[in-house]
Amino acid sequence: MIDYPSSLGNADSRKFETFSYLPTMTAEQTREQIQYIVDKGWNPSVEHTEPQHAAGSYWYMWKLPMFGETDVDAILQEIENCHAAHPDNHVRLLGLDNFAQCAGTSMVIYRGQTV
Repeated sequence: MIDYPSSLGNADSRKFETFSYLPTMTAEQTREQIQYIVDKGWNPSVEHTEPQHAAGSYWYMWKLPMFGETDVDAILQEIENCHAAHPDNHVRLLGLDNFAQCAGTSMVIYRGQTV
């Protein structure tokens, strides 16, 4: 039996959602993903957490979900506001699906300093 070393101890290798397995998105690619959330009719919601609590607990909600928001620039501004208020935290955007009553998508926009 081969014992493969775990990467759980390496904080830089931790993955939080689908896009974390891909190269970092450009600003334009992030904008396109936010537009996808809007086009699907999902409600954007911004969350943040300390890096050491990212996997084992709930993330803090930044304000309320932006019910009915369709302006990509307004969504980006809220993401920036959250990051400015919590520069050392991970900041993620969720697309909340009213019909399925779940998160349709989730992506980490900013990664905080790992511990």
